[in-house]
Amino acid sequence: MIIIDNTVVSEDFLKAWFICDLPRCKGDCCVKGDTGAPLDESEISLLEDNIDNIKPFMSQRGIAIVEQSGVFDYDENGNFVTPLINDQECAFTGFHENGVSYCTIEKAYEAGKSSFRKPVSCHLYPLRLVEKDGFIHVNYHHWSICVPAIRKGEASGVALYRFLKEALIRRFGTAWYAKLEKEAKSKGY
Repeated sequence: MIIIDNTVVSEDFLKAWFICDLPRCKGDCCVKGDTGAPLDESEISLLEDNIDNIKPFMSQRGIAIVEQSGVFDYDENGNFVTPLINDQECAFTGFHENGVSYCTIEKAYEAGKSSFRKPVSCHLYPLRLVEKDGFIHVNYHHWSICVPAIRKGEASGVALYRFLKEALIRRFGTAWYAKLEKEAKSKGY
């Protein structure tokens, strides 16, 4: 593990190869799982402020869930997460005709209709952040649906930390990312 400021970064993450391969995985990280996407408390107000502009991109089932329950739910540990439809897909998931899922929050943002891009936890996936012992642990979440992304990253020679550069800078800042990159290079990653 590597300590950068108040974070503990797993070497597992640094040595991973990764490029999302949506045609192969179909965006199943938005559809499968046992809880919604983790939300920071500040993201709830961003969702609430932008929900009317996000709804036109959402499915009717997603809109119904949000109108019934709100823009967030709680996981089994009491943490904020996005609500789910029938305990499966995120309420903010849409689907292309070919079955590939997409984030309706991000679609609204890309269309210039929303000021909120998407939850940082989604932007960072397959990383998961866990706050413990005064540190933020940056952990690589291994999931079989991401095998095509691992293969694509290996074939292209793209390290996961490079693939997630924009998301990591969004969450931790440019100076933090520069330290991460320096550590990764010093270890040959």
